Amino acid sequence: MERTQKLAADITQEMSRVVVGQQGVLEEMLVVLLAGGHALLEGPPGTAKTLLARSLAAMLRIEFRRIQFTPDLMPSDVVGTNVFDPGQKTFALRRGPVFTSILLADEINRAPAKTQAALLEAMQERQVTVDGEKLRLPDSFTVLGTQNPLEYEGTYPLPEAELDRFLLKIEVGYPSREDEQAVLARYRDGAPPQDVAVRAVADGAMLAAARAEVASVRVDDAVLGYVTEIARRTRESPLCAVGVSPRGAVALFLAARAAAAVAGRVFVVPDDVKRMAGPALRHRVVLRPEAEIEGMTADRAVREIVETVPVPR
Repeated sequence: MERTQKLAADITQEMSRVVVGQQGVLEEMLVVLLAGGHALLEGPPGTAKTLLARSLAAMLRIEFRRIQFTPDLMPSDVVGTNVFDPGQKTFALRRGPVFTSILLADEINRAPAKTQAALLEAMQERQVTVDGEKLRLPDSFTVLGTQNPLEYEGTYPLPEAELDRFLLKIEVGYPSREDEQAVLARYRDGAPPQDVAVRAVADGAMLAAARAEVASVRVDDAVLGYVTEIARRTRESPLCAVGVSPRGAVALFLAARAAAAVAGRVFVVPDDVKRMAGPALRHRVVLRPEAEIEGMTADRAVREIVETVPVPR
Protein backbone atom coordinates (compact mmCIF):
# COMPACT_ATOMS: atom_id res chain seq x y z
CA MET A 1 0.00 0.00 0.00
CA GLU A 2 2.99 2.33 -0.42
CA ARG A 3 1.36 4.35 -3.20
CA THR A 4 -1.90 4.90 -1.33
CA GLN A 5 -0.18 5.65 1.97
CA LYS A 6 2.14 8.18 0.25
CA LEU A 7 -0.81 9.87 -1.47
CA ALA A 8 -2.63 10.21 1.86
CA ALA A 9 0.51 11.52 3.59
CA ASP A 10 1.19 14.09 0.85
CA ILE A 11 -2.38 15.39 0.97
CA THR A 12 -2.32 15.56 4.77
CA GLN A 13 0.96 17.49 4.77
CA GLU A 14 -0.21 19.95 2.12
CA MET A 15 -3.58 20.43 3.83
CA SER A 16 -1.81 21.45 7.05
CA ARG A 17 -0.66 24.59 5.20
CA VAL A 18 -4.30 25.56 4.61
CA VAL A 19 -6.37 24.18 7.49
CA VAL A 20 -5.23 24.05 11.10
CA GLY A 21 -6.25 20.85 12.88
CA GLN A 22 -9.23 18.76 11.68
CA GLN A 23 -6.94 15.75 11.12
CA GLY A 24 -9.71 13.24 11.83
CA VAL A 25 -12.02 14.98 9.37
CA LEU A 26 -9.37 14.93 6.64
CA GLU A 27 -8.65 11.24 7.23
CA GLU A 28 -12.33 10.41 6.78
CA MET A 29 -12.50 12.50 3.60
CA LEU A 30 -9.53 10.56 2.23
CA VAL A 31 -11.30 7.29 3.07
CA VAL A 32 -14.32 8.44 1.06
CA LEU A 33 -12.22 9.40 -1.97
CA LEU A 34 -10.24 6.16 -1.95
CA ALA A 35 -13.38 4.06 -1.50
CA GLY A 36 -15.10 5.82 -4.40
CA GLY A 37 -17.99 7.10 -2.28
CA HIS A 38 -19.55 10.42 -1.26
CA ALA A 39 -19.21 12.39 1.98
CA LEU A 40 -21.60 14.56 3.98
CA LEU A 41 -19.80 17.05 6.22
CA GLU A 42 -21.92 18.46 9.03
CA GLY A 43 -20.90 21.24 11.35
CA PRO A 44 -21.68 24.82 12.35
CA PRO A 45 -20.75 27.66 9.98
CA GLY A 46 -17.14 28.76 9.97
CA THR A 47 -15.50 25.41 10.72
CA ALA A 48 -13.64 25.10 7.35
CA LYS A 49 -16.00 22.59 5.69
CA THR A 50 -16.00 24.38 2.34
CA LEU A 51 -12.28 25.19 2.55
CA LEU A 52 -11.45 21.52 3.17
CA ALA A 53 -13.48 20.35 0.18
CA ARG A 54 -12.16 23.01 -2.20
CA SER A 55 -8.54 22.50 -1.16
CA LEU A 56 -8.78 18.73 -1.49
CA ALA A 57 -9.99 19.04 -5.08
CA ALA A 58 -7.16 21.46 -5.90
CA MET A 59 -4.57 19.05 -4.49
CA LEU A 60 -5.86 16.25 -6.72
CA ARG A 61 -5.82 18.45 -9.85
CA ILE A 62 -9.16 17.17 -11.09
CA GLU A 63 -12.24 19.01 -12.31
CA PHE A 64 -14.15 20.71 -9.50
CA ARG A 65 -17.44 22.57 -9.36
CA ARG A 66 -19.47 24.08 -6.57
CA ILE A 67 -23.22 24.53 -6.12
CA GLN A 68 -24.45 26.88 -3.42
CA PHE A 69 -27.74 25.30 -2.38
CA THR A 70 -30.53 27.80 -1.66
CA PRO A 71 -34.30 27.49 -1.10
CA ASP A 72 -35.03 28.61 -4.69
CA LEU A 73 -32.56 26.23 -6.39
CA MET A 74 -34.25 24.03 -9.01
CA PRO A 75 -33.30 20.47 -10.08
CA SER A 76 -32.43 21.77 -13.56
CA ASP A 77 -29.88 24.10 -11.94
CA VAL A 78 -28.06 20.95 -10.77
CA VAL A 79 -28.31 18.48 -13.69
CA GLY A 80 -28.91 20.89 -16.59
CA THR A 81 -31.63 21.22 -19.21
CA ASN A 82 -32.22 21.30 -22.96
CA VAL A 83 -32.26 24.86 -24.37
CA PHE A 84 -33.61 25.83 -27.78
CA ASP A 85 -30.98 27.19 -30.17
CA PRO A 86 -32.72 29.58 -32.63
CA GLY A 87 -29.79 29.50 -35.03
CA GLN A 88 -29.70 25.72 -35.36
CA LYS A 89 -33.46 25.39 -34.81
CA THR A 90 -32.89 22.54 -32.41
CA PHE A 91 -32.53 21.86 -28.70
CA ALA A 92 -29.04 21.61 -27.19
CA LEU A 93 -28.13 20.29 -23.78
CA ARG A 94 -26.83 22.86 -21.33
CA ARG A 95 -25.00 20.71 -18.82
CA GLY A 96 -25.33 21.50 -15.14
CA PRO A 97 -22.49 21.60 -12.61
CA VAL A 98 -23.09 17.92 -11.77
CA PHE A 99 -20.93 17.02 -14.79
CA THR A 100 -17.61 17.12 -12.95
CA SER A 101 -15.23 14.94 -10.95
CA ILE A 102 -15.70 16.54 -7.52
CA LEU A 103 -18.93 18.38 -6.80
CA LEU A 104 -19.10 20.55 -3.70
CA ALA A 105 -22.76 20.71 -2.70
CA ASP A 106 -22.44 23.59 -0.27
CA GLU A 107 -25.10 23.88 2.47
CA ILE A 108 -27.03 21.07 0.79
CA ASN A 109 -29.76 21.11 3.44
CA ARG A 110 -30.81 24.67 2.57
CA ALA A 111 -32.54 23.43 -0.61
CA PRO A 112 -35.96 21.70 -0.54
CA ALA A 113 -36.24 17.93 -0.90
CA LYS A 114 -37.14 18.09 -4.62
CA THR A 115 -33.80 19.69 -5.46
CA GLN A 116 -31.83 17.53 -3.05
CA ALA A 117 -33.32 14.45 -4.75
CA ALA A 118 -31.85 15.59 -8.08
CA LEU A 119 -28.56 14.12 -6.86
CA LEU A 120 -29.96 10.65 -6.07
CA GLU A 121 -29.42 9.09 -9.49
CA ALA A 122 -26.06 10.80 -9.91
CA MET A 123 -24.75 9.55 -6.56
CA GLN A 124 -25.94 5.97 -6.95
CA GLU A 125 -25.43 5.28 -10.66
CA ARG A 126 -23.07 8.06 -11.73
CA GLN A 127 -25.51 9.15 -14.40
CA VAL A 128 -28.32 11.68 -14.77
CA THR A 129 -31.47 11.73 -16.87
CA VAL A 130 -32.34 14.92 -18.77
CA ASP A 131 -35.59 14.87 -20.78
CA GLY A 132 -35.50 11.06 -20.87
CA GLU A 133 -31.89 10.83 -22.05
CA LYS A 134 -29.41 9.09 -19.74
CA LEU A 135 -26.02 10.81 -19.56
CA ARG A 136 -22.93 9.29 -17.93
CA LEU A 137 -20.86 11.11 -15.32
CA PRO A 138 -17.10 10.61 -14.83
CA ASP A 139 -16.05 7.49 -12.93
CA SER A 140 -14.35 9.80 -10.43
CA PHE A 141 -17.61 11.68 -9.72
CA THR A 142 -17.72 12.43 -5.99
CA VAL A 143 -20.15 14.55 -4.01
CA LEU A 144 -18.79 16.41 -1.00
CA GLY A 145 -21.89 17.82 0.64
CA THR A 146 -21.74 20.28 3.51
CA GLN A 147 -24.63 21.02 5.83
CA ASN A 148 -25.38 22.98 8.96
CA PRO A 149 -26.96 21.19 11.92
CA LEU A 150 -30.74 20.89 11.54
CA GLU A 151 -31.51 23.23 14.41
CA TYR A 152 -30.11 26.15 12.39
CA GLU A 153 -32.52 28.56 10.71
CA GLY A 154 -33.60 27.79 7.13
CA THR A 155 -32.49 24.15 6.91
CA TYR A 156 -34.38 21.11 5.62
CA PRO A 157 -33.74 17.48 6.64
CA LEU A 158 -32.21 15.41 3.84
CA PRO A 159 -34.40 12.55 2.54
CA GLU A 160 -33.41 9.21 4.08
CA ALA A 161 -32.81 7.76 0.61
CA GLU A 162 -30.25 10.49 -0.08
CA LEU A 163 -28.57 10.15 3.31
CA ASP A 164 -28.14 6.43 2.64
CA ARG A 165 -26.09 7.23 -0.47
CA PHE A 166 -23.41 9.09 1.45
CA LEU A 167 -20.65 6.65 2.34
CA LEU A 168 -19.74 8.64 5.47
CA LYS A 169 -21.29 11.42 7.48
CA ILE A 170 -18.36 13.39 8.84
CA GLU A 171 -18.85 15.53 11.94
CA VAL A 172 -16.85 18.78 11.77
CA GLY A 173 -16.53 20.35 15.19
CA TYR A 174 -14.95 23.47 16.60
CA PRO A 175 -11.13 23.50 16.76
CA SER A 176 -9.20 23.13 19.98
CA ARG A 177 -8.04 26.23 21.82
CA GLU A 178 -4.51 25.86 20.44
CA ASP A 179 -5.72 25.36 16.85
CA GLU A 180 -8.09 28.32 17.03
CA GLN A 181 -5.27 30.56 18.30
CA ALA A 182 -3.07 29.30 15.44
CA VAL A 183 -5.80 30.34 12.95
CA LEU A 184 -5.88 33.84 14.46
CA ALA A 185 -2.08 34.02 14.29
CA ARG A 186 -2.21 33.33 10.54
CA TYR A 187 -4.60 36.25 10.05
CA ARG A 188 -2.39 38.45 12.22
CA ASP A 189 0.64 37.53 10.12
CA GLY A 190 -1.15 38.30 6.86
CA ALA A 191 -1.55 34.68 5.71
CA PRO A 192 -5.26 33.80 5.99
CA PRO A 193 -6.05 30.22 4.87
CA GLN A 194 -8.12 31.25 1.85
CA ASP A 195 -5.11 33.11 0.42
CA VAL A 196 -2.74 30.12 0.59
CA ALA A 197 -1.86 28.75 -2.87
CA VAL A 198 -2.60 25.01 -2.76
CA ARG A 199 0.02 22.78 -4.39
CA ALA A 200 -1.21 19.84 -6.47
CA VAL A 201 0.23 16.59 -5.10
CA ALA A 202 -1.63 14.12 -7.34
CA ASP A 203 -3.89 13.87 -10.35
CA GLY A 204 -6.82 11.82 -11.60
CA ALA A 205 -4.63 8.94 -12.78
CA MET A 206 -2.93 8.68 -9.38
CA LEU A 207 -6.29 8.69 -7.61
CA ALA A 208 -7.57 5.93 -9.92
CA ALA A 209 -4.43 3.87 -9.24
CA ALA A 210 -4.83 4.33 -5.49
CA ARG A 211 -8.46 3.20 -5.69
CA ALA A 212 -7.38 0.08 -7.55
CA GLU A 213 -4.83 -0.57 -4.83
CA VAL A 214 -7.51 -0.19 -2.15
CA ALA A 215 -9.67 -2.77 -3.94
CA SER A 216 -6.89 -5.32 -3.40
CA VAL A 217 -6.92 -5.00 0.42
CA ARG A 218 -7.72 -8.39 1.98
CA VAL A 219 -10.78 -8.85 4.20
CA ASP A 220 -11.12 -12.30 5.73
CA ASP A 221 -14.38 -14.03 6.56
CA ALA A 222 -14.12 -13.28 10.28
CA VAL A 223 -14.00 -9.52 9.63
CA LEU A 224 -16.85 -9.82 7.10
CA GLY A 225 -18.88 -11.58 9.79
CA TYR A 226 -18.03 -8.79 12.23
CA VAL A 227 -19.36 -6.14 9.82
CA THR A 228 -22.48 -8.21 9.13
CA GLU A 229 -23.24 -8.70 12.82
CA ILE A 230 -22.88 -4.98 13.59
CA ALA A 231 -25.36 -4.13 10.82
CA ARG A 232 -27.85 -6.77 11.94
CA ARG A 233 -27.74 -5.70 15.57
CA THR A 234 -28.74 -2.15 14.65
CA ARG A 235 -31.99 -3.64 13.30
CA GLU A 236 -32.56 -5.60 16.51
CA SER A 237 -31.54 -2.90 18.98
CA PRO A 238 -34.26 -1.46 21.26
CA LEU A 239 -32.64 1.94 20.67
CA CYS A 240 -33.35 1.99 16.91
CA ALA A 241 -36.66 2.30 15.11
CA VAL A 242 -34.85 1.77 11.79
CA GLY A 243 -31.54 -0.06 11.53
CA VAL A 244 -28.83 -0.13 8.91
CA SER A 245 -29.69 -1.35 5.41
CA PRO A 246 -27.48 -3.77 3.44
CA ARG A 247 -26.10 -0.67 1.67
CA GLY A 248 -24.99 0.54 5.09
CA ALA A 249 -23.15 -2.73 5.73
CA VAL A 250 -21.42 -2.35 2.35
CA ALA A 251 -20.48 1.23 3.26
CA LEU A 252 -18.88 0.09 6.51
CA PHE A 253 -16.96 -2.63 4.65
CA LEU A 254 -15.70 -0.20 1.98
CA ALA A 255 -14.73 2.44 4.55
CA ALA A 256 -12.82 -0.08 6.71
CA ARG A 257 -10.92 -1.32 3.65
CA ALA A 258 -9.93 2.21 2.63
CA ALA A 259 -8.92 3.05 6.22
CA ALA A 260 -6.60 0.03 6.24
CA ALA A 261 -5.00 1.23 3.00
CA VAL A 262 -4.46 4.75 4.39
CA ALA A 263 -2.70 3.12 7.36
CA GLY A 264 -0.45 1.23 4.93
CA ARG A 265 -1.87 -2.24 5.57
CA VAL A 266 -2.89 -4.81 2.95
CA PHE A 267 -5.51 -6.35 5.24
CA VAL A 268 -8.41 -5.10 7.36
CA VAL A 269 -8.39 -5.53 11.15
CA PRO A 270 -11.40 -5.18 13.50
CA ASP A 271 -10.09 -1.79 14.69
CA ASP A 272 -10.60 -0.44 11.14
CA VAL A 273 -14.25 -1.48 11.36
CA LYS A 274 -14.65 0.07 14.81
CA ARG A 275 -13.02 3.32 13.65
CA MET A 276 -15.36 3.65 10.68
CA ALA A 277 -18.59 2.43 12.34
CA GLY A 278 -19.60 5.89 13.58
CA PRO A 279 -19.07 7.84 10.35
CA ALA A 280 -20.53 5.03 8.19
CA LEU A 281 -23.64 4.31 10.27
CA ARG A 282 -24.58 7.46 12.26
CA HIS A 283 -26.79 8.84 9.46
CA ARG A 284 -28.39 5.50 8.66
CA VAL A 285 -30.02 4.65 11.99
CA VAL A 286 -33.27 6.21 13.19
CA LEU A 287 -33.66 6.31 16.96
CA ARG A 288 -36.86 5.45 18.77
CA PRO A 289 -38.61 8.53 20.22
CA GLU A 290 -38.23 7.26 23.77
CA ALA A 291 -34.47 6.86 23.26
CA GLU A 292 -34.20 10.44 21.97
CA ILE A 293 -36.21 11.73 24.93
CA GLU A 294 -33.67 10.09 27.23
CA GLY A 295 -30.85 11.95 25.46
CA MET A 296 -29.58 9.15 23.24
CA THR A 297 -27.77 10.19 20.04
CA ALA A 298 -27.12 8.19 16.87
CA ASP A 299 -23.38 8.24 17.55
CA ARG A 300 -23.78 6.91 21.06
CA ALA A 301 -26.26 4.27 19.91
CA VAL A 302 -23.89 2.99 17.23
CA ARG A 303 -21.03 2.96 19.73
CA GLU A 304 -23.04 0.95 22.26
CA ILE A 305 -24.19 -1.52 19.59
CA VAL A 306 -20.62 -2.06 18.35
CA GLU A 307 -19.47 -2.76 21.91
CA THR A 308 -21.97 -5.64 22.17
CA VAL A 309 -20.54 -7.47 19.14
CA PRO A 310 -17.72 -9.94 19.89
CA VAL A 311 -14.45 -8.92 18.22
CA PRO A 312 -13.01 -11.65 15.96
CA ARG A 313 -9.57 -12.97 16.88
